[in-house]
Amino acid sequence: MLIKNLTKKYDEKTVVDDVSFEIPKGKVLSLIGPNGAGKSTVMGIISRLISRDGGQVDFDGTDIGKWKSRELSKRLAILTQTNNIQMKLTVRELVTFGRFPYSGNHINAQDQEIIDRAIAYMELQAFEDRFIDELSGGQRQRAYIAMVIAQDTEYILLDEPTNNLDIYHATNMMKIVRRLCDELGKTIILVLHEINYAAFYSDYICAFVDGKIARFGTVAEVMTKENLSQIYKVDFEIREIEGKPLSIYY
Repeated sequence: MLIKNLTKKYDEKTVVDDVSFEIPKGKVLSLIGPNGAGKSTVMGIISRLISRDGGQVDFDGTDIGKWKSRELSKRLAILTQTNNIQMKLTVRELVTFGRFPYSGNHINAQDQEIIDRAIAYMELQAFEDRFIDELSGGQRQRAYIAMVIAQDTEYILLDEPTNNLDIYHATNMMKIVRRLCDELGKTIILVLHEINYAAFYSDYICAFVDGKIARFGTVAEVMTKENLSQIYKVDFEIREIEGKPLSIYY
């Protein structure tokens, strides 16, 4: 997927300013940056949830705006920060939504097998008949990820997947993200505020400041004391754990 010269304005304020980058296939890419830097807006444009004022999102040689919704849903899935479905659904019913781009309301035996595998992959068998609103935050997030797995797309977009999770569940969520890439071959794009999660679990980092890309590259290339200090306007110290750069700001 290739993003070319994206722009977006709200009331004459430019929130995405001539943004261009390529999403590495089969890797985890994290979009980071201060609040209001434009990262969630870029994510929204890529997923067609937000309109753009200029630029192009090239998806397999065709602008993403020209894809039919059902066909795009077989290639790209997104989970936003707010996934509140206003229906009384069990975990299994929620995960079944992932098969709708393929079978609609006529779920067949093959769909059921895929749903079973998604539930098992997220270790939700004990909860599959429980209602979503009865689950803990971490269990609910896993159920939504199971729905995405059942959707069986090559690209997965996650906007703040650790939002409102405690450290234990947030860390588990990032481990799941890594497994989706390494074990299932997914290309994953995340918006993250916690830069240590981005550093430890990503392959590439795209850092935004004031609607523009400040840095793009591998974790080692972007996560330096100098880069982070310029991006976040605070002093950083970088240490390594398991050969990966982790930051402490002060």
